[in-house]
Amino acid sequence: MKYVMTIFWALLISLVVGYVLASMAGDAMNIPGTLAVAAIFSIIAIILGDGILTEEN
Repeated sequence: MKYVMTIFWALLISLVVGYVLASMAGDAMNIPGTLAVAAIFSIIAIILGDGILTEEN
């Protein structure tokens, strides 16, 4: 479930950022580019959450 929520929030945040930046530039929103950024962000967040930022006792 944590992977689904990570992908959901990465997609949502990427879409918002893509929309805002496209609006500021006066261009049309690039959906495939935004989805690519969301995929990269999801992968990085999952790797950081499961591998690098684990709590050691």
